[in-house]
Amino acid sequence: MYCGNQYLWSFKRKFIMIQRIQSIYLLLVSVLSGGLVFIFDLWKDKNYQSVDVLTLLEGLDYLTKSISFVFFLVALLAFISFLSFKNRKLQLNLNRLNILINLILLGLLAYHLLNLSGETIVSEKGIGSFLPLVAIVFLLLANRAIQKDENLVKSVDRLR
Repeated sequence: MYCGNQYLWSFKRKFIMIQRIQSIYLLLVSVLSGGLVFIFDLWKDKNYQSVDVLTLLEGLDYLTKSISFVFFLVALLAFISFLSFKNRKLQLNLNRLNILINLILLGLLAYHLLNLSGETIVSEKGIGSFLPLVAIVFLLLANRAIQKDENLVKSVDRLR
């Protein structure tokens, strides 16, 4: 049976994990891919209407719908990686998978933006199309910090 102090201790332990730099990087990736894509436009169409993730969901073709689903998948995977702070190897593998998914997302965005001939439909690119690049950088930084922690734990185990 838990009393109030044990709940508080559990909360403190989870809050301490937010102070690790890789946790901050993973939260930033979640916010970038899950939240900022609603604020920044991906591009502007021929009528200079802003196109964001919600308008992509209303699209008719599967390519535009898949772009928005992949953004949500990246955010979800980064948040799951953030929550698995006790298992560093799983975190590393989830981040590597997330980097691969971000590269696929960049390919989808580049295909969609460059497939149109003569800039007839897509006339202006938005900052939202570069958010996967920023997410990849943060994921690489998180992997580097996780690997440092893993090496530190291994070195302490060797000393025992």
